[in-house]
Amino acid sequence: MTRSTRLVAAALTASAALLLTACGGSDDDDNKKIAGADTESSASPSTSATPSDTAAGRPKITLPKSFQADFQGWTNSDPKKQAILNDGKQELLAEYAAIIEGNPDSKALAFYTDEAASQSARKWIKGFVDDDLVLIGRATVSKPQVSIADDGSGVLFYCVDESKGSTKNTKTGKVEHTPQNSKARVQYRNRLDKTPQGVWKTRYSETDRGGC
Repeated sequence: MTRSTRLVAAALTASAALLLTACGGSDDDDNKKIAGADTESSASPSTSATPSDTAAGRPKITLPKSFQADFQGWTNSDPKKQAILNDGKQELLAEYAAIIEGNPDSKALAFYTDEAASQSARKWIKGFVDDDLVLIGRATVSKPQVSIADDGSGVLFYCVDESKGSTKNTKTGKVEHTPQNSKARVQYRNRLDKTPQGVWKTRYSETDRGGC
C-alpha cells in the first residue's frame, strides 16, 4: 500500500540522522523515546481533518468511509512541534485522498509538499491510478516523533500500520489484502520546512517497510 522508498534531492542533516539511528532498530526499540524528539501518548483518532489555523488557505481533506486513517498520539505540548504534526498529518491524508480520487495532481498534496517532493509523490500515486487501484480498509498512524533541527526545519517520524488496509481494483473489483506480517508496519521519515505563510511543507520523505 505504501511506496517502498521515496527520496528527493535534499539530504537529512545531523538532527535527522540522529533520528534515523535511533529509530532503525527492532520492534523492541519502538517504545524508546528518541533523544531530541517528543512523543506524547494521548490518542487522537481522525479520518480527515483541517488544522484550526486556516489563515494560510489550507485545503480541506476528506477521506471516504471505505478508507479511514486513525491518528493516535498525534499531540505535543510544544505549539511549534504540534504545528509540524498537524501539517505532516495533512500531507499523508492528501496522499491517501489523491490515490482514492485517482488524482496525482491533487492540489491538496501540492499544498503540503514542495516541488521535488510533489513530483515524487505524484509518481507514486500515478502507479495506483495506472493499475486502477484504490485504497480500502483502515490505516493506523501512531508513534509520532518530532524535533526541530538547528536550521529551523522540522523532522517527523511516524509509523503506519497497514495490516487492516487493502487495495481494490476499480475495474475488476478484486481486493488484495495487505500481508499480515511485520512488513505491514511502515516507518515514515519526513523533513519539513516552514513557509512564510506558516505551512510546514514536506520536502523530503522516505519509507521503511518493516521499519517499525
